[in-house]
Amino acid sequence: MLIRLVGLVSIEHDREAPRVLSSHQAQIALARLCVERPTGIDREQLADTIWPDGPPSTWASALRSVVSRLRSFLSEESPTTSEPHLIARGGRYLLQLPEGAQVDVDRAESAAVSAAAAYRDGDHGTAQRLATTAVSLLRGLFLASHEGEWVDSVRGRLTEVRVSALETASSSFSALGDTHHALRYADEAVRQAPFRESTYRCQMTAHRLAGNRAEALRIYQKLRTVLAEELGIDPSPESEAAYLRLLSSPGPVVPAMVLPHQAMPSHPLS
Repeated sequence: MLIRLVGLVSIEHDREAPRVLSSHQAQIALARLCVERPTGIDREQLADTIWPDGPPSTWASALRSVVSRLRSFLSEESPTTSEPHLIARGGRYLLQLPEGAQVDVDRAESAAVSAAAAYRDGDHGTAQRLATTAVSLLRGLFLASHEGEWVDSVRGRLTEVRVSALETASSSFSALGDTHHALRYADEAVRQAPFRESTYRCQMTAHRLAGNRAEALRIYQKLRTVLAEELGIDPSPESEAAYLRLLSSPGPVVPAMVLPHQAMPSHPLS
């Protein structure tokens, strides 16, 4: 079982069509309950998430209705499959998933962390596979039809996870000699994080390995301009070192390790 919170909120089983959760409010409740496992969430906090502009005066009964709709959706699983359980206990709601069940955002974060570790260990094939998995799982917007402070905080965190995975994917493809895909993932990383220097360094590395030193130098100059005009700063020592390597190495060179901006923590999203 895979619960998807990015894009269409749904539950997938192997070789079965995804079951989409149509209730907007139940989607929000499912997302918050998934993210808050295993401690659960206070019912007032859940109400504030569902109604970020302020819950209705009858919010307690309204929340019970939302939870009831969510329970009905979760119970419509195959009789041969263990179903998730939504438990109310001590003023809190707790979602218990069956063994083997996964949530897309958790799986993506775990894959991104493992990809970065594999890259640091020199296992570029594994790093590439895990990083592209993380990127694919996060292709879309978390709870696309909802806004609010909590949703915004999760989206920001997922953007960081995705950019880190894009960088790892680009660096891994570069190390494997696949400059086409290295550039593809680096370009997307720059679009997602235009002020993050490590994304530009991935671009520079991919162009350098493709034999396009002039384009790699152009990327560096673009980075300098962006940082100066938008942030009023100069490139970091790491970016300057990459630039100096370009100046001193006019021909093809062995791939340099372009580590992701930072390793993602292994704890669940919160």
